[in-house]
Amino acid sequence: MQVMTFGLVVVVLLQFVVQPCVAELVCQPKGSCAECLRSPGCAWCKQQGFLKPGESNERRCDLLNSLKTRECEEIIGQLGETSRLKDSDLNSDPDNVVQLKPQSLHVKLQLGVPQEFKVEFRRAEGYPIDLYYLMDLSYSMKDDLEKIKNLGQNILNKLQEVTKSVRIGFGSFVDKEKLPYVSQVKSRREKPCPIRMDNCQPAFTFQNVLPLTYSAREFKNEVSKQNISGNLDSPEAGLDAIMQAAVCQKEINWKNVTRILVYTSDDTFHMAGDGRLSGIFRPHDGQCHLSRDGFYDGKTFDYPSIGHLSRVLQANNIQLIFAVTEKSVPAYKALSSLIPQSVVGVLEDDSSNVVQLISEAYGNLSSTLLLEQDQTPTGLQVSYKSHCKTGEPSEWQSRGECTGIKVNEKVEFTIRLNASECLNGPQEVLIRMQGISEVLKVKVETLCDCNCDTEENSTHCNGKGTHICGVCSCNEGFLGQHCECEHNLDMTSTEVMLKNCRQNNVSQVCSGHGYCECGKCTCRGPFDGSFCECDSTSCERHDGKICNEKGKCICGTCDCSNSGYEGRACGCSTDKKMCQNEHGLLCSGHGKCRCNQCECNPGFVGQHCSDLVSPCQTYVKCVDCTVQSELYSRSSNCSVACEAVQMVHLKDNHELPCVHKDVIYDVTLNNDGTVKIQYANLPGTVDKTKIIIGTSVSAIVFIGIAIIIIYKVLLELYDLREYRSFIKAQQQTDWKETNNPLFQGATTTVLNPLHSQDS
Repeated sequence: MQVMTFGLVVVVLLQFVVQPCVAELVCQPKGSCAECLRSPGCAWCKQQGFLKPGESNERRCDLLNSLKTRECEEIIGQLGETSRLKDSDLNSDPDNVVQLKPQSLHVKLQLGVPQEFKVEFRRAEGYPIDLYYLMDLSYSMKDDLEKIKNLGQNILNKLQEVTKSVRIGFGSFVDKEKLPYVSQVKSRREKPCPIRMDNCQPAFTFQNVLPLTYSAREFKNEVSKQNISGNLDSPEAGLDAIMQAAVCQKEINWKNVTRILVYTSDDTFHMAGDGRLSGIFRPHDGQCHLSRDGFYDGKTFDYPSIGHLSRVLQANNIQLIFAVTEKSVPAYKALSSLIPQSVVGVLEDDSSNVVQLISEAYGNLSSTLLLEQDQTPTGLQVSYKSHCKTGEPSEWQSRGECTGIKVNEKVEFTIRLNASECLNGPQEVLIRMQGISEVLKVKVETLCDCNCDTEENSTHCNGKGTHICGVCSCNEGFLGQHCECEHNLDMTSTEVMLKNCRQNNVSQVCSGHGYCECGKCTCRGPFDGSFCECDSTSCERHDGKICNEKGKCICGTCDCSNSGYEGRACGCSTDKKMCQNEHGLLCSGHGKCRCNQCECNPGFVGQHCSDLVSPCQTYVKCVDCTVQSELYSRSSNCSVACEAVQMVHLKDNHELPCVHKDVIYDVTLNNDGTVKIQYANLPGTVDKTKIIIGTSVSAIVFIGIAIIIIYKVLLELYDLREYRSFIKAQQQTDWKETNNPLFQGATTTVLNPLHSQDS
């Protein structure tokens, strides 16, 4: 079969909830009780006489602890609370299984103040299982079908090791009966297999062959009746089949137990949008469309989307096991990552390992816990902290998650609810553990109603207004905290009153930072001044402190008078003790004292500017000028080079650090801060280079002559020793003159006739 390249387009929305602690809340004050309670973290004081004269109603709106500190005895907006409506203990009794505790809660939330509660979970031992086997019957699965016909009892036996109550069902799928998925030629439609001798059934989208049953024999009989089929392209209608198996609760005969859907295939799957190739544009409606004989034709609706399928599986508590061949594993792993409570296993080409695969996959699913909520109302955030095993709990997450959990092992989760806006009446939030039917029902309501009594023409309002939640709502013609200000209703009188609260004709009333009451501004928060034009927090800061907490902030400017400090932020101490040297001179006369610290002139460093930077180089011109004028009797004006410098000529020989030509010198400071230069003639010196060279050459010559002499002496001694050895050897030789007994003289004499000897 061909391998089809496809892409998975997924939009994942992650909501990170940052929950502030109660102590870190910052209340934004509001002018009425209703608005105050809708401001996160705020509470309202309705106590009469709570405000001081001239204070605005916003001062009644503050943090709960702040109002208590200010001795308010009547507070609206107490901290929220959590009450347990149903809290049955965990139980593994088959007749009364309880795996999630508690079961029902009522939570009251103050905006911005989170409420937390604990949830416990323990997977019951021996909990019943429903397993529906969903098989691809395309032609390439021919050998798999023959194998699965005899594996029903093995699957039941394996699952009965976990629980005694197991049911099994069977369904199959191929593809939509339209081009380009299935051939429309009549002969090919009736027998789509490539080999005509094979017994093939026509292609179909999905068929519920056997609803869930306890009988392994019935499973074998029904599966044995199945024949292989075929289609044209590689991907199959697997998602269509999963959707129908999940939503057709009655037809599949699902019960309220652990639900497992085993999906087997050797190829990929069609997804939403592929149906358009055959002219199918309607998105899947997520409903059951099985006929009386259990078939779904799939010609009306497109393939379901992955997101839609994921929601349906979660809503019906179905755990999905993908048993696919090795070449299809990457595609199904990508799909599984988008469907919670699903795993992927590698299926042998003939499905021979399907029993072991189902057992291992079920173990992985049951050991992984995912606790999360269904859709939450707008303005309500839910976060989880998991206490999986001994050790530190997890950080706050968007869902609770634990892995490697054994059956009968108890796990705890901490759930936090936080409301950022008022809910429209009580709302119910369902929190469920994926894969089980039990849910935690949480009824949530926000504390946003003031429920104050109304008193018309109240004496607290001078009989000229209505008293509600501690605030006077004045009748027409009256203003003020207690309706004590009277004004005319004509525009001129109102304009005059408001004009007194404006800094100029174009500015806002009380600069927008207060209320105009009886022609005077009542400022809010940190603002003050006749027109609330000054912000007492707008001054410059030093070390994070306004005016260094040494002065007063007046309309954006620090007033440091009488504080012993100066500067724009009162950051500089006027004390100069740290700038005085041991002689009481400020910065040694070579710098300025700022903020009780010396700022040295160029060329000087140190705490009191008493150290010179490169003194030899700095004053070399002064020394050179002085030497030229004094030592060599040359007239020169050194006042520029030696400005404010005291020159001292030393006699005799001295060791000074600075050298220039024929003089040496030293630069220091006098007690009054003036520069003092002491200089002297450079002592006579020997040309060290000549001495070094001469000494080196002499040493080399001396060493050479010494070597030659030593060599000659050794050579003479050697010759003398050899001569003496020769003489001694001569003297020891004994030359004796004796006849050789072996020698005999001649016995025959021959004369040469040709030779005549002269007589």
